[in-house]
Amino acid sequence: MKKVYKAHILFTKEKNRFEVFENGYVAVENGKVACVASTLSDISVQCPAFDINDAEVVDFGNKLLIPAMNDMHVHAPQVHNQGVAMDLELLPWLQNYTFPEESKYADADYAERMYRRFLHTQWLFGTMRSVVFGTVHTESTRILMKLYQEAGMGALVGKVAMNRNCPDALCEDVDAAVKGNEQLIAEFNQPDALVRPIITPRFVPSCTPELLKACGELAAKYQLPVQSHLSENMSEIAWVAELEPESKSYGDAYNRYGLFGQTPTIMAHCVWTKGEELELMKRNGVMVAHCPTSNFNLSSGMAPIRTLLDESVPIGLGSDISGGHDLNMFRILVYAIQVSKMHYQSDHNKAFLTLPEVFWIATKSAGSFFGKVGSFEPGYDFDALVIDDSVLYPDEYSLLHRLERFIYVGDDRQITHRFCRGQEIKEPV
Repeated sequence: MKKVYKAHILFTKEKNRFEVFENGYVAVENGKVACVASTLSDISVQCPAFDINDAEVVDFGNKLLIPAMNDMHVHAPQVHNQGVAMDLELLPWLQNYTFPEESKYADADYAERMYRRFLHTQWLFGTMRSVVFGTVHTESTRILMKLYQEAGMGALVGKVAMNRNCPDALCEDVDAAVKGNEQLIAEFNQPDALVRPIITPRFVPSCTPELLKACGELAAKYQLPVQSHLSENMSEIAWVAELEPESKSYGDAYNRYGLFGQTPTIMAHCVWTKGEELELMKRNGVMVAHCPTSNFNLSSGMAPIRTLLDESVPIGLGSDISGGHDLNMFRILVYAIQVSKMHYQSDHNKAFLTLPEVFWIATKSAGSFFGKVGSFEPGYDFDALVIDDSVLYPDEYSLLHRLERFIYVGDDRQITHRFCRGQEIKEPV
């Protein structure tokens, strides 16, 4: 299946600058980018194997065509609490609001209703790939994965593992946690599938050493990725030091159980990551999911993303609802820039993040966790958004300023088409 899309094309091949093709063309075959060119005739030169005569040409006119968004850390079952209880720090927020809400997902009907709401909102804002926490409930997590499959959106979805320091309704023994994960792995762990499982110990305080060990063994046995939380809050870090006295750092506590880069790993927050923990993260290639809204709302701090970026730590962005209040990933780009500007005020040696850098983080860097995702380079999955910014006075601005204005002041009403792996994604019901 061959398509050629014509539009104003913008993407970040490298982190410090945009590639811009005014009235350009992107050739797509079997869901993957063949090439991007300035003219139709250039497509035949740049990718001679792509027969332009067999392709349908779709002209989006004066619209912008950009890579789709990736949400690298989000708690789907917390959608009902979005924008609620923003006056609490992490640990009391978990105990008083998050855990009671997640307990409701023992009811599969409730889970389906809420997960449909969650997916629809992600679709609205153009998030085509996600790394998602479910709950401890196997059936509810299965429902979430099926909904992603039906929608055609990509996701790594985790059945959460936890067996201490949590309500009885969310406490699951090690054998049950392994059994539930293996049921989902048997059903969903298919090569190159858009929706796959990810091993998900909630965080060290909610998992005994036995459960952490079992999670590491599952990841190794099935070669599955891992997600969790790391160094989000000072009280949490102190708690981990008490629970894991043999570990050199919070990150080392995961590493000792095979949960820190032994398979592809993403850790949310990393607000206070430094020293030995940072060095271990670099050695093991662990990705950071930067969640600025959550870090603000829960008084966790400001993650030093410029430092992590300069240290070549892989980074993506996460909405982290409902610690974060916003599922619009374009807003998360803005918040990430603003956080870095606050760091700059205290250390002028650390330049704040620029728009191309943050766009690259949100697209190509984050997308690398899924494979070749997040760019319009040859061989990349065609995950894309078409932006109609006609209400934002586009004739008065350059293409780069048009994109910047959409990111800062636009909304979902300007997103007219959404693609994931070459398929146009229609509105989920």
